[in-house]
Amino acid sequence: MKQGLNLIYLHTHDTGRYVQPYDPNAVTPNLMRLAREGCVFRSAFCCGPTCSPSRSGLVTGLYPHQNGMYGLAHRGFSLHDYSRHLGSWLRSHGMETVLCGVHHEAADVSSLGYSHVFQEEAPGMSSLEADTRNTEKAVEFLRGPHEKPFFLSLGLHNTHRPFEGIDPGIEPDYVKVPACLPDTDETRRDFAEFLTSAKRADTCFGRVLDCVRELGMEDNTLVFYTTDHGPAFPHMKCTLRDDGIGVSLILKYPGNPMAGKVCDAMVSHLDLYSTLCEAAGVPLPGPVEGRSLFPLLEGSEEKLHDAVFSEINYHAAPEPARCVRTQRWKYIVEYAPETGTVPANIDGGASKDFLAQFGLLTHEKEREQLYDLMLDPAEGCNLAGNPEYTSVLSEMRELLRRHMERTDDFLLHGKLPVVPGSFINNVTCVDPESTDPADYTYF
Repeated sequence: MKQGLNLIYLHTHDTGRYVQPYDPNAVTPNLMRLAREGCVFRSAFCCGPTCSPSRSGLVTGLYPHQNGMYGLAHRGFSLHDYSRHLGSWLRSHGMETVLCGVHHEAADVSSLGYSHVFQEEAPGMSSLEADTRNTEKAVEFLRGPHEKPFFLSLGLHNTHRPFEGIDPGIEPDYVKVPACLPDTDETRRDFAEFLTSAKRADTCFGRVLDCVRELGMEDNTLVFYTTDHGPAFPHMKCTLRDDGIGVSLILKYPGNPMAGKVCDAMVSHLDLYSTLCEAAGVPLPGPVEGRSLFPLLEGSEEKLHDAVFSEINYHAAPEPARCVRTQRWKYIVEYAPETGTVPANIDGGASKDFLAQFGLLTHEKEREQLYDLMLDPAEGCNLAGNPEYTSVLSEMRELLRRHMERTDDFLLHGKLPVVPGSFINNVTCVDPESTDPADYTYF
């Protein structure tokens, strides 16, 4: 694998695996093109199914409970050390680092250490217009002179809520909604709007991919696409189900022997930090949790991990939980099961409103959950209380315990840390955007 490559990081908000090549419902031909030219990771997972914590893992190589991003950056949470953020770390080792659009990793973008930041946004601007403008800034940068290798991050608002209408080519009546949602007119229209948002994001990525090809950069550039976590629908984003922690990951680089193929091995967003540093020929800043993907891509290893881990601390409201996932089993521990589902951690929209209408928005949660992903991929049958699975439960408990001890996880002591200057919704609040001061706690 050639080092000293340019790096292009394409990312969307709240998309999960609901784009092509993962979902034939989606209309994302440019991501499909990237898939045919790169490697598709079918079992990629984030380290936390909420926005800032997930992204923090990718750009630091550490879990949120290690790097400090316990909650949302715009609500007062931050990294312990911004010098190891990819934008800063790669720049400190001679690369030109550029951010166009969304990041969600700091309240002040200057903390991230990028060489250049372009954010073409204004109050009242639609997601489509903002994404289009930021994409044009990315293309403008690519067309400019380059005296040294670069790292370009293009972050889009799509597919984040609120959605902005339905494309004429997407017919809501014939949309297949995710299996975790009821199939109704309301949810079909809601998901059609999501698919429209994904299509708009794909158009932006097509501009970048076309530019890379036109400029002859494909021979010295690694391009990858991913998203932070699952879509903003009930039972998806901000849950430890696979629909919450499962992400798209497509990676293309020159000479890739896995080009046009898929990889079924489990990988984590945390693996991208080591991968990108290796591709750039840049040393790691210290210990990291992930491993480079290149042994998988180059064929020297068939798997990187026996298990992957993910976590929730704060989103809009606290909902502390941990999980470990193997190829067959998922084990989840809820550290505040008495609160049940936290409605403020479900983004507003038609699907949320539909469930609320029938009193189905919130439900009780069991402290321990064990799922057989081979026989129950929808994670609907909790086996933790079934005596036939006592030995499996013990093994999964031990896997999670060892992980938490090794990474010095504060939930071993049972409490979330309080971060001065942060604020959260109370667990009884329904709307994360509530204007009622009584719905918030300020630290």
